[in-house]
Amino acid sequence: MQMLHKNKNSVASAWLRRGSLAALWWFCAPRLARAEDTLTYKFQTWQEDNQRVRVDAHYAQIEKDLGTDMHVKVMGLIDSIAGATPTGEKAQTPGDPVPLAHMEDRRKAWSADLNRQFHRVGVSAGFAVSRESDYVSKGWSLNTVTDFNQKNTNLLLGYGRTDDTIMERKLGWTVDRFKDGNDYIIGVTQLIDPNTAVTANLSYGQSRGFMSDPYKIVSTHLLDADPGTYYTPPENRPREKNKTTLFLGVNRNFEKLNSALDLSYRLYHDSFGITSHTVDLKWIQPIGEHFIIEPSIRHYRQCAADFYYYDLDAAHVITSYEPLLGETGTGRAPFYSSDYRLSNMETLDLGLKVTWKIKPWIAVDVAYNRYTSRGLDWITPDDVYSKANTFTIGLKLTR
Repeated sequence: MQMLHKNKNSVASAWLRRGSLAALWWFCAPRLARAEDTLTYKFQTWQEDNQRVRVDAHYAQIEKDLGTDMHVKVMGLIDSIAGATPTGEKAQTPGDPVPLAHMEDRRKAWSADLNRQFHRVGVSAGFAVSRESDYVSKGWSLNTVTDFNQKNTNLLLGYGRTDDTIMERKLGWTVDRFKDGNDYIIGVTQLIDPNTAVTANLSYGQSRGFMSDPYKIVSTHLLDADPGTYYTPPENRPREKNKTTLFLGVNRNFEKLNSALDLSYRLYHDSFGITSHTVDLKWIQPIGEHFIIEPSIRHYRQCAADFYYYDLDAAHVITSYEPLLGETGTGRAPFYSSDYRLSNMETLDLGLKVTWKIKPWIAVDVAYNRYTSRGLDWITPDDVYSKANTFTIGLKLTR
């Protein structure tokens, strides 16, 4: 049986990765209005139920105006992850807990963005790097926002690229593995009236290279080399993925209530066969002159990938794994994975954030989120799906 020591690409690390490369589109988007100079620090901790995975993250960001038409943003992130996560292997005895693997690592990431305003066009260029003990990811982006119709309409055009390296020295491979991605976005934001703005974005992405998770395995007795033996070979995903995302959003200010609504919907589809729907709702309510309360809800639902199998034997899938070679993720058919994140599932995130503006130049915020996930295929065991509490505290200084 193949032994695993960690799974870096868990729900928690994937969720936190939004803070660096996965959030590059947002972080490097040109500003529609001039901002003040700010220094922001946040600490965030993610703790899964049953003491499974814990992630502690420290994040700092500096924003600075360089004259009247140029702005720079620099962000740094350090997080540590430790705990146990499902490997993808089945419990050998029905009803037993699913096998877990221990993981432990530390990540450092930073990104920088330079924005320049040219009359009606804002141009932003960004670069980001994320480093783990066995994984390095680099990203570049170039975005423009052009205003029309007396600045009531804004057109967003953007391009981003990532280059990732999965390093062999930590995994015992013979060579490093590589992955790259190219993403394109076009979007429009339209001011409907002084209190309402709507946004529509369409993005397309292509990823090529090593797409498998090197720490995920499958369970099978059906192996060409020895069909009578129980094996746990590594999963095998395609080496290419194309993805399309449609984003629709509306921001509405309610003057009589002195509040605002932020509502969005995202439709996603990729060549792995996953189609997902995401609804995000946030209510922003000032209380007096010094406090802002922001309750939020996020619901996500997806169908399973075409090659997701919890039980390969029941599906009569014969793997292409060669035990003597021991390499993982060949990228050649047949494809298979028992990673629950590729299953038919849904998640719910309920949050509450409170901001205290102590002085005009200093604010403190505290947030709590409850994350739950569950399977919808009636096959994958319930205990593989994670549930977690997230606590965040932040400090923002403005000049």
